[in-house]
Amino acid sequence: MCGLMDTGMDQVRDGLTPRVSVIIPASNEAALIGGCLSALSDSEPVSGGVEVIVVANGCTDDTVTRARAYRTRLDMLTVMDLPQGGKTGALNAGDAAACGAVLIYLDADVTVGPGLLAALARRLDSPEPAYASGRLRITAQGAVSRAYARIWRQVPFMRAGVPGCGVFAMNRAGRQRWGAWPQIISDDTFARLNFAPDERTLVNAAYDWPIAEGWRALVKVRRRQDAGVDEIAERYPELLQNDDKAPFPRREKLALALRDPLGFAIYSGVALVSKLTRHRATGWSRGR
Repeated sequence: MCGLMDTGMDQVRDGLTPRVSVIIPASNEAALIGGCLSALSDSEPVSGGVEVIVVANGCTDDTVTRARAYRTRLDMLTVMDLPQGGKTGALNAGDAAACGAVLIYLDADVTVGPGLLAALARRLDSPEPAYASGRLRITAQGAVSRAYARIWRQVPFMRAGVPGCGVFAMNRAGRQRWGAWPQIISDDTFARLNFAPDERTLVNAAYDWPIAEGWRALVKVRRRQDAGVDEIAERYPELLQNDDKAPFPRREKLALALRDPLGFAIYSGVALVSKLTRHRATGWSRGR
């Protein structure tokens, strides 16, 4: 049964072998898991079917109960209740349970657009290793975070690359590039850099990804992001050959600063504080 383990799972598969597996690590995500699963249940149908695997890890809230309430809306749902926390451990547990030929890794705070799963499945229907993500729509509520997002979405890598923030996917041939997920801060960067630029595709389907709210939370998350990139450079320097981040020319920065001085000041300030306090970075943090 696709490597299922004794991990307190609640299974609904109806004897089907799905084409796509969506793996959702979730640690104390009771407030968000419903929106995430609702969007998945409203998605465009995928030929071959979709299984959803929620890996609740170290939860002290009712994430598991809320996730299991979607058994009537999702044809194939597995909810794993792991006593220990840790995102990479949750990813490994989800991988061990997944049956699909296409693996989609989804953060619990993400809301997928109706066509995203189908677009990813079509793109990754290949015998060759392939990686894909969708068009990222950064959402924010507060004035500070909205200002930060205005600049961040215009950074060359975010504008023209395949960032994979909150959602990234690969086929089985691609997932065979490495074994278990290592204990690292930035799993999305690690996954992306295991693929050459010409193996990565941005599909024409969108998803909403909320960023941290408020100055302190933005600094905390940016610090973690930067530390995660540093960690990969130190531990997996061979992966850097796949890094295709476009430079951010000074003239573009100046143009952004002139068009949106407040947004640029906030974005630059967060980046600077993160750089100066990088040593404080710890493990996974959404900063909410």
